Amino acid sequence: MDIARSDIVKATAGRDAGKLFFVLGVEGDFLLLADGKTRRLEKPKRKKRRHVVFQARFDCRTAEKIRSGEKLANSELRKTLAQFGGDGNPDQEG
Repeated sequence: MDIARSDIVKATAGRDAGKLFFVLGVEGDFLLLADGKTRRLEKPKRKKRRHVVFQARFDCRTAEKIRSGEKLANSELRKTLAQFGGDGNPDQEG
């Protein structure tokens, strides 16, 4: 499955391996990722596609805002990722 804007991915390499991120943008072979905590909307992480794995296409208000380009808060990203990750990933909670 091809990774697109507003998808949720998990990092597989680097110091952020195992963390969940929203895809904010796609630049060729690179993705712009943010989680609202360590990587904020103002300065997203630029990561190669091969260093992440697709997790889900999560249809929620946050994903709609990313797709449409509406103003978004870091707290919304944190809450949605915590909701998606459940109890298995308490580090994502904000």
